[in-house]
Amino acid sequence: MSVFEYAVLRVVPRPERGESMNVGVVVHCRAVDFLGCRLHVDEGRLRALDPALDLAGVRSALHAVECVCRGGDEAGQAGGESPGSRFRWLTAPRSTVLQPGPVHAGITEDPAAELERLLDLLVR
Repeated sequence: MSVFEYAVLRVVPRPERGESMNVGVVVHCRAVDFLGCRLHVDEGRLRALDPALDLAGVRSALHAVECVCRGGDEAGQAGGESPGSRFRWLTAPRSTVLQPGPVHAGITEDPAAELERLLDLLVR
């Protein structure tokens, strides 16, 4: 069993209204050097929150999250950092359309399976 951390990613189309929709989960497990994310975007529901939402911008921001999770050159400067540093970067508070929720912890035997479970529980 290993300790893991996770955060929900949410789209906040109009921050002044405070409405949001969960669109993904990021999981980090230091013990096995795991960092992963899974995304699920219901564009119809997002349009219901804000018909003028820039969905291409949301897709681009989510692609950047996937790149940072994978690491490497495509992630820019963050790509060379450790999985834990990249997780902290992804979960740092920000006031943009794509925002991380608070970081939570748990215990798991399989961080990848936990990622799928959390996506089903918190996003889908």
